[in-house]
Amino acid sequence: MASLLLAQAPPTPLSPWIIGTLIVVGLFVLVLLLVFFKYFNLWIQAYFTGADVGILRMIGMSLRKADVSLIVKQKIALVQAGVRVLTDDLESHYLARGNVPKTSAAVIAAFKAGIELPWRTAAAIDLAGRDVLDAVRTSVNPKVIDCPDPIKGSRTLDAVARNGIQLRVKARVTVRTKLERLVGGATEETIIARVGQGIVSAIGSANDHKEVLANPAIISREVLNKGLDSATAFDIVSIDIADVEVGENVGANLQAAQAQADLKVAQAQAEQRRAAAVAAEQENRAKVEYNRAELVLAEAQVPLAISGAIRDGKLGVMDYYNMRNLIADTEMRQSIANPESGTGRRDSDKRPVQES
Repeated sequence: MASLLLAQAPPTPLSPWIIGTLIVVGLFVLVLLLVFFKYFNLWIQAYFTGADVGILRMIGMSLRKADVSLIVKQKIALVQAGVRVLTDDLESHYLARGNVPKTSAAVIAAFKAGIELPWRTAAAIDLAGRDVLDAVRTSVNPKVIDCPDPIKGSRTLDAVARNGIQLRVKARVTVRTKLERLVGGATEETIIARVGQGIVSAIGSANDHKEVLANPAIISREVLNKGLDSATAFDIVSIDIADVEVGENVGANLQAAQAQADLKVAQAQAEQRRAAAVAAEQENRAKVEYNRAELVLAEAQVPLAISGAIRDGKLGVMDYYNMRNLIADTEMRQSIANPESGTGRRDSDKRPVQES
């Protein structure tokens, strides 16, 4: 009877808490299955290639917003090339906005070329804004740089030898990247500037331009011995003089310009002396006219003095006539001796006064 009653009793309903828990567990399992199947092929590829990247690591990278497929494929490429790199280093470089594929390619190229380039160094070069892959290629295959850079406008380096002849030179600099100095080292512009300065200095120290034309290698040797690649990201392999042309005779032009300047200075000094002489002449003429005016004023006082002397009885009338005759006779003699410089008096004034 009791068993019959138990068999007829209705089933106990599940509580809402249990139902919610089951739903959450089911969703979690579903998500795990979706993630597992999403990264299953990638995990299988990493497992059989020895990349050693687990599914939980992939899930963690996905939660950290990293590109799981990119990182795993680059890890596989590095492992297959024989380079051992931690997955954390790849992920850190990706999250730091680095170029993981280019950095991986650079590390692989350096490893295959026998160049020591650790991943951290390559990542630092990439994050510094340098093209790390191009740097490795330049380190393997040296790069040729034109000096001067034709893109900047100047096509030749112009320098003047000691004899005053200008030489126009084109040079080519072969450089190899120095990876350990790439971060913080000077760039190609510094190499071009230093080599240009060295070439100009070498030509300027030559006694004759013919020496440089006969043996351009003396420029290369002198520039190479100065160690121009210090504190730069490159090693200078060689400096080759591609072309040498003879320019203007700068020394002669400078001498001609100096002579022209000296001529102008001499002309200015002569003009200054002429102006001073003219001023002195005008001043002397002014003094002569002043003295003449003084003489005229003095002569104007003579008749007054004579009339006063006659009035006071100090001078007789006959004495006055004798004086006039003497003056007239003197002027006549002067006019006869120098007819061009007449006194300007009338003939009637020059005749002697007759006694009454």
